[in-house]
Amino acid sequence: MKRLLFILPLLVLGCASRQVVKEEPGITYKESEEIKGPKRKVAVIDFENKTRYGERRLGEAVSDILITELGKSNRFILIEREKFDNLVAEQELERSKYFAPDQQAEMGRMLGLNAIVTGSVSQFGVHTEGSNCLLWSTKKQVAEATVDVRTVDVETGQITYTETGSGSAERDYTQVLGIGTSGGYDELLGQKAFRQAVVKFVKNLEEQLSKTTWYCRVAEFEGEKVYLDAGQRSNLPLGTILTVRRPGKEIKSPETGIVIGYTQEDVGKIKVTGYFGDDGGTAEVIEGVSPEVGDYAVLLQER
Repeated sequence: MKRLLFILPLLVLGCASRQVVKEEPGITYKESEEIKGPKRKVAVIDFENKTRYGERRLGEAVSDILITELGKSNRFILIEREKFDNLVAEQELERSKYFAPDQQAEMGRMLGLNAIVTGSVSQFGVHTEGSNCLLWSTKKQVAEATVDVRTVDVETGQITYTETGSGSAERDYTQVLGIGTSGGYDELLGQKAFRQAVVKFVKNLEEQLSKTTWYCRVAEFEGEKVYLDAGQRSNLPLGTILTVRRPGKEIKSPETGIVIGYTQEDVGKIKVTGYFGDDGGTAEVIEGVSPEVGDYAVLLQER
């Protein structure tokens, strides 16, 4: 009897809940890692929630997680989601059209983006497993999530990359003689499952975004100096040669009527010579005609 009384307190002390996340290999970046070439301007917009849980909240949570993971690489200039949403509101776009790739591309061009990242939560669920014995009971809560991601080319409105990631997290609860954690729904468990799903594809996503054509815009031309809307913060190296590309007539989708691009003409080349302001650059004309405000300055081949 004394032995039993000694064992029971030890069982009670072991009643604390235990949380387990199926870990993917960690994504780490060396502080000294050199970022080569200019940073792409990218917007991550709210993911669509296709499940019956959480309404828009799950999609917003996934996009926030993805923004955090992309930000760790320091390879991109991430545009605040609010800027994109405000532009959508200004254009009085319906939510259903907001998710159309060609319309996303039009908004992206207006914001000077190089790419847009979006997607959907295609699966999410939480289930409970458990068992009961004479002196104790156990319960396991498991959250599982599947996330689909895609990128949209702002020049063409075409979806250029898709991938799917799945993740799960679980938490164990134990009670001995009714003492211990009973375990209600743990919302953080879902967040951990989503993060694991995002980690599955974020490295590949970074590589795909880095392959998109980089460009900025001519903001002003005065005398012999060209002013660009990208500079030091964009990691635009001095001496970079950019092709000046002039947009012409609008090209509209025959199905939606949305502008999907413009006719273009290469009119010259410029060389980056300096920086100004928060993220501006200066350049000089080395070939062709003088640029005009609104022209594209395109990096055709990275150094």
